[in-house]
Amino acid sequence: MQHPVRGHPVLLRRTGLASAAVAAIAGGLWARTGLAGMAGDAAGGVLYAVLLYLLLAFAAPRTRCTAVAAAAVALCSAIELFQLTPWPAQWAGQWPPLRLVFGTTFNPWDFPAYAGGAAAAGLADRLLRRSPVSSNRT
Repeated sequence: MQHPVRGHPVLLRRTGLASAAVAAIAGGLWARTGLAGMAGDAAGGVLYAVLLYLLLAFAAPRTRCTAVAAAAVALCSAIELFQLTPWPAQWAGQWPPLRLVFGTTFNPWDFPAYAGGAAAAGLADRLLRRSPVSSNRT
């Protein structure tokens, strides 16, 4: 009997991406509560971009890593710019978990963190997709 995931590269890829997303969420929550000041802000921005990369790659598993990374940076940047409006803070006041999704305060230093996080996720994804282990799983 064939293993249910083996032989299905998209399903295997999505399983890995989902697992990595859970780890990114855990790391982001830890950074938010366990790191103070700029270190926590930077780590949170990097991990936010990594999470968005993973979610976008999950949605489009055959898309090139560079395109997914660019889309993740664009989405992170759009959300950051959205913080210049009063809506994210208002929504977070109505339902606090939205603070983790949209943030509430614009910070221009988040843009380099987003670029670094998406680039790191894209590079890691590209290397893992090319590794002998991932290509010999079928």
